[in-house]
Amino acid sequence: MRVTTTTLEMLAPPTQEARAFPEEVRLDRAVAVSPEYARFLYGLVGGPWHWTDRLEWSRQQWADELGVPGAEFWILYGEGVPLGYVHLHPKPAHQGTDIEIRYFGLTEQAIGRGLGGRLLEHGIQAAWSLSERFELPPVTRVWVHTCTLDGPAALANYQARGLVIVGAEDEDQDVDVQPLGSWVSTGGPVGAGQHSADQH
Repeated sequence: MRVTTTTLEMLAPPTQEARAFPEEVRLDRAVAVSPEYARFLYGLVGGPWHWTDRLEWSRQQWADELGVPGAEFWILYGEGVPLGYVHLHPKPAHQGTDIEIRYFGLTEQAIGRGLGGRLLEHGIQAAWSLSERFELPPVTRVWVHTCTLDGPAALANYQARGLVIVGAEDEDQDVDVQPLGSWVSTGGPVGAGQHSADQH
C-alpha cells in the first residue's frame, strides 16, 4: 500500500486558549504510566488505524520510552474509561527543546463527539508548557507525524489547530487490508469479537 507520511510543526504557542471539555469528560495528566498501560492505550486507540509498530515491543522498550525525562501522557476519561490520549515526547534541540506529539487519538466510542479538536488543543498547550513541569530548556518547537493510515480527520485536525505542513514522504508498505482492531491490539485473541472492532 502507498502510504504518505506528513510532518507538521508549530514554532510558537497558539494565541487562543484550548476549549473546555463537556462536563461528562475530564482530562488527566498521568504521572505514573506503566509500560502495560501505555501499551494498552496504544492498542485501544490505534487498533482501528493500523498502529502496529509497537505491538511487538518488549516491556523494557516501553519502559525506556516512558523513562525519557519530560515524557508525558494526558488521558481523556468519560463514563469511567479512557476516551483518548496524548503522548508528548521531548528531545533536545539546538536552542531549546523539541516536543513531538508522539501519539494522539480517540477511542472508537469517543469519535464523533467533538472531543478530538479539544484534546489536541490541550495537548498542544501541554507541549508548550512542558518545560514548566520538567527541568528542560524552553520549548521552541512542537511537531507531529501523521500518515494516511491514521484516522481520516487527523491531518485536517492538526492543521486546524495551527500546525503547518513542512514535509511529506511517500513509501510502499506492507499493510494488512483490515486493521487489527482494538480487541486484538490490546492483547485479545484473534477470533470472537474481532470483527465488530474491524468494521467502520
